[in-house]
This record gives sequence, structure tokens and C-alpha cells, in this order.
Amino acid sequence: MSEFRLPSLGADMKDATLREWFVEPGDTVTKGDSIAAVETDKGIIDIEVFESGTVKEILVQPDEKVPVGTVLATIRSGGKTQGHAEPRKAGVSEDKQAPPEDMPRALNIQPPPGGERKRISPAARKRARELSVDPENIVGTGPGGAVTLEDVASSAGPAAPTGTVAGTAEKQAEAAASSMRRAIAAAVVRSNREIPHYYLSTSIDLTPALTWLEQQNAERPLPLRLVYAILLLKAVAGALQKVPEMNGFFMDDAAQVKDDVHVGVAISLRSGGLLVPTLRDVHRKNPDELMAEFSDLVNRARSGHLRGSELQDATITVTSLGEQGVDTVFPIIYPPQLAIVGFGSIVERVRPVNRAPQVRRVINASLAADHRASDGHRGALFLAEIDRLLQEPERL
Repeated sequence: MSEFRLPSLGADMKDATLREWFVEPGDTVTKGDSIAAVETDKGIIDIEVFESGTVKEILVQPDEKVPVGTVLATIRSGGKTQGHAEPRKAGVSEDKQAPPEDMPRALNIQPPPGGERKRISPAARKRARELSVDPENIVGTGPGGAVTLEDVASSAGPAAPTGTVAGTAEKQAEAAASSMRRAIAAAVVRSNREIPHYYLSTSIDLTPALTWLEQQNAERPLPLRLVYAILLLKAVAGALQKVPEMNGFFMDDAAQVKDDVHVGVAISLRSGGLLVPTLRDVHRKNPDELMAEFSDLVNRARSGHLRGSELQDATITVTSLGEQGVDTVFPIIYPPQLAIVGFGSIVERVRPVNRAPQVRRVINASLAADHRASDGHRGALFLAEIDRLLQEPERL
């Protein structure tokens, strides 16, 4: 018999509210199945099991708020997937080891039998119950087809108090954004208090990379085209192979440098706030693989359907404010990581090329790193390696 506990989805997470179970007692599950959704300051997150078995007992009911580590359910070990659980989606590794018992972690989204699970916020689901409306029969108009409070009201007919529902939706969105802002502020305060930052920045000629990218995209159909952010991610991952001190965590009073590169990508949300899901093994994947995963992460982050495991294990973070017209970003390290890289806008600058002035497309790259794990000399080498790699985009 094993215990399914509420995992920690970040260093700043203390508790969460269980919103929905995807299984019932007696259902069989397999390692990697998503069996519940919880609400944290980061939004609604699906959490998984790390071993196969049969659900014996559910101990926490929807809308209950519990601390990290709370036993949510018990699972009788053994058995194959039948019941509600689906096989792991293609592209997700089956050989990922379960974490130690004292390090609970989160997991993958899995659809229920017969197709993808209906996307619906807890408030909309609760309102549907109040109005005796089946959410599965509602056509969602929210991001990614999510069912909103307004969709529930429309499906219930003219008798539903739509004005009140709309007001509730607006208030809930404001509350969620406020909660996320508080969580971000807490992480920033901790970072400034505990981590001795040093900052470096450099200007990189992105013309070769962008020219190569434009040539590649000209030969591709629209769905397969790449964005330049993928080249930046690959360059960061490549530079970490040469300067590994930036990749890992500071824990137990020591820097723990990692070989695998899992990049946290900062994604701004339309409703306000920020999420930093993880692109795993960036150093091992080609640009096409990363583009598919990156697009999927952005879409699901903004529609509120990230997997819990996608908010964990990032060994470094990359953030960009280029779309907002910012020249240089001076980011703050997300603890317990060792570094964060920022990219600004692409701008045109006159630069000497073969002793002749040319207009080049340039981007500023900045580094904030933990002085306990590296120094300015190593940081400078790291930025220089990013620059060098971007001059040879065909090799990324």
C-alpha cells in the first residue's frame, strides 16, 4: 500500500486546494497517470502518480486546502492500467524514475477514456453543478476551448443570472492574479535576501542566426516554422556544456552542478502574472523538437493546463522581454537555481564587419548568477560562448 501525497510544485509552495479527482476508489492507474487537479498560486495543476496500482481510498475531497505532503489518497500497488487511466502520451519518457519518498513531485496530464478531459475552471465547474448543467455538453469559448463561467451561464438558459456570473468571473481572475503576484513577490524577496547576485551583459550580433532562420522557414509550412527563441535556448544549453557552473542548484550550503540541462522558460499570462514551466533535456533535442514542446507549453500555460512536473526541476531559467521593447533585462535568480539569462529586444545597430560599417540585428544578453557557485570571469566566458554559438546557427 502506498500513499499519494500532495507534491511540492516549487520552493515557495506551502499548500494547495484540491479541486478535482479524475479517478474513484477501485480505478486502476499506472505510473505517470494524472489523477487529480490542485489549485496553487500558479494556477490549476494536474498531479500524477509514480507507481501503478489500484486506488483504494480518497482522503481529501474537492475544495479542501491542505499543506504540501498531505496524503491525498492511498493506492494498492500492482496491476495494469484499465479503468479511468490512459497510457502515457507519446513523447513522454516511460523510464523516468520515481522520486524518493521524501521528495514528492508532480506529474503528467492524461485524458479520461474517450478523449481529452474537458477544460473547465473550478469556479465554472461549481457553477455548472449549481445550475444542473453537465460540463461535458458545454462548448468552451475560453483559451484552448476551456469552459468559462459565461459559457456555463449561456448553456443554462436565460434564467441564469449572467450578470452575476460575469462579475464573479472577473473577481476570480483578479484574485488569481493577485495571489500569483504575492507568490512571485515572495520568491523575489527570498532570492534577494539569500543569493549574492552578480550581473553581466553583452551585445550579440544575431544577424547570422536570423538569416539562417529566415532561410529555413522559407522552406517550411507555417506550422513547422521556428521562432528565434528556440535558437537562444539552444545556445544557452550549449554554453552550459562549456561553463557548467551556471547549471544546477544551491542546496545544503553547496552548489550542486547538474549535467542535464532543463531550462525554465518564463511565460507571461494574459490575465497577469508569470509561470516558468520547464523544457527538459534542451541540450539533447534539435530545434524542431524544442519548437513543438515550446509551443505546447506556452499554449497550455496560458490556458491553465500545465502538468505539475513541468513546473519542477529547471536547472536554469531564461526570460525575454523583447516583445515589450526592452533593450536589456536584469533578471533575478529563481531559488535554488544558480543563474538566470535574460534577452532583450532585437534592434538594428551599425557595427564594423570586415572593417566596414554595416547595419546588423543585435540583441542584448544578460546574466544574473550566484557568486557562491561562480564568478564574473566564468560568467563572461558563458556569455561569450552563447555569442559564439549564435554565429553558427546551423550547428545548434
